[in-house]
Amino acid sequence: MAVSEQLVNINDLWVEQGMAGQILDRDHRSFGGVVDPENGIAWPNHHAGTPVWMAIWGAALVNPSSAYYHSEQVLERLEYAAQYMLAFQHDDGSISPGWTNFHSPPDTAFVVVGYSQLYLLLEQDDWSKNAPVASRILLFLKQTIPVMITGGCHTPNHRWVLSAALSYLYRLFGEPRLLERAEQWLAEGIDITPDGEWTERSNGIYNAVSDVMFIHTARLLDKPELLEPVRANLEMMIYLIHPSGEIVTDYSGRQDFGQNFTLDSYMLSYYLMTIIDQNPQFAAMTALAEQALQTAARPPSSANNPLVGMLLYPDEGKPVLATALPTHYRKMINGSFDRYQYIKQIAEVGYRQIQYSRPHLDFGAPVMRIREGDTSITMMTETSSLLAIRYGQVRLLGVQIASYFGPGFVPMQSLTPTADGFTMTATYEKGYNSCVPEHELPASAQATVSPWYLLPHQHRISTHTQTYLLEVRITELEHGLDLEIISNEPPDVMTQLSLVFDQQAIITAVDGQLEQITPESQLWSAGTVVVQQGNDMMELTGGCLQHTASSVREASYPRDCQTLLVNVMTPFVHRIGIRLLPGTDV
Repeated sequence: MAVSEQLVNINDLWVEQGMAGQILDRDHRSFGGVVDPENGIAWPNHHAGTPVWMAIWGAALVNPSSAYYHSEQVLERLEYAAQYMLAFQHDDGSISPGWTNFHSPPDTAFVVVGYSQLYLLLEQDDWSKNAPVASRILLFLKQTIPVMITGGCHTPNHRWVLSAALSYLYRLFGEPRLLERAEQWLAEGIDITPDGEWTERSNGIYNAVSDVMFIHTARLLDKPELLEPVRANLEMMIYLIHPSGEIVTDYSGRQDFGQNFTLDSYMLSYYLMTIIDQNPQFAAMTALAEQALQTAARPPSSANNPLVGMLLYPDEGKPVLATALPTHYRKMINGSFDRYQYIKQIAEVGYRQIQYSRPHLDFGAPVMRIREGDTSITMMTETSSLLAIRYGQVRLLGVQIASYFGPGFVPMQSLTPTADGFTMTATYEKGYNSCVPEHELPASAQATVSPWYLLPHQHRISTHTQTYLLEVRITELEHGLDLEIISNEPPDVMTQLSLVFDQQAIITAVDGQLEQITPESQLWSAGTVVVQQGNDMMELTGGCLQHTASSVREASYPRDCQTLLVNVMTPFVHRIGIRLLPGTDV
């Protein structure tokens, strides 16, 4: 699989963009850095910082197909950027990326992974003028060794970024402590389900991060077994692409939740795994990812730059012919994964919370994907939305249930196939905390001031606990779905159903009743509503107004969307019909 002309041309365009944003005033504190257009500051990070452009410039310098091959102007800019990176490296070897992380080992590790590839790319080139800038890059990498050996992480994927960074440094410097630290991270075990779902359920961002970092580590440490989780995730992602090429992000556990992402960040992983596995579907996904990269809003991360990776690890074997990707399928993800057996073990582990992070108890929650041509349906659990539908240009971004029991959105917990569709259920409890037993009270309880936070709350027993039950029965029809939403206990719980649509949708009450209550939301009290985008239409039935609350506390609706609100009170059995017009294969 050779580097395509289109990819080289895109990189060349980015070369100019990066040079235009570089600070050339030698008296500026950030001389040599490239400004992030979102905030006007140059940063040393891997995502929107100067290393992004350094990777682009390096890929152009060593590539004979580039218009900037062995360009002394680009080399000069790369030299300035390398000086900037050394100036903004802290004494402990770390960098601060410009957001909430400061003196950050994991963000430094991202830079190390990209910087190491850039160094190796320049080193294997035969242009002697590369040597001075390569030596600056190598110096930066050497100075990261202390923080990489001692530094910690925040999130699950950070461990694998650190492992890959340590592996690259071990290759470059041979320091045994680097290998030892990498092995310590790997010894924690791999956080992926048999169906290929990583802990953070982040199809838009962190799946791709974990995938490429494991590929690097497997290659550098000669551990081919580390490619197994990568294969599983890359195979799963084949079924998490909408007809438009967008990734399913409706249930993400990270910041890509509900945002628009494409496959561009997966390109290097699919490319490398196509070479290793000779997998024709991976070849097809590589092509789809490259197509997405051509329209990407910003260049790739320096740690995951596909052109750098393709130049560093060229495919010299027989080309793999891509096969057609599936467009008609029914795929249950994590349907047989017993995640509760793991959740029950938390008490045995003994921790009460994860400092600076969270446990991600939604790991392994079931997701159902249905694709029939231009229709793309996602049913999901353990997130604020239970259903999303793309029908041509019509985008039902989410169906949500919020209640005052919690209060807030009610994540569904189970997803079970039935004879004519699916059943989703949720059961939640909420009660009250009794007084602390007298013999458990601390001395501070008898003092003049007794702070609430010094009381041993773990000794309170629950009282008057109530159980909230919710069931959603989804019936598949020839041209749509019927939703039967049931909640009987406890009575008198104000509940709000919300259907969230794209901002560009045209929503019309045919014989229904809509009342605009905010610029983004309407109360749907009765009748039929038609939603249209382009030539595609979706017909909805099931409006209701059993109470007049405009929202539920702790449940906020997106400002850049249009939301239909249906208000019901327990006990209820409420039906919403969704019909896809003018006809579909579903």
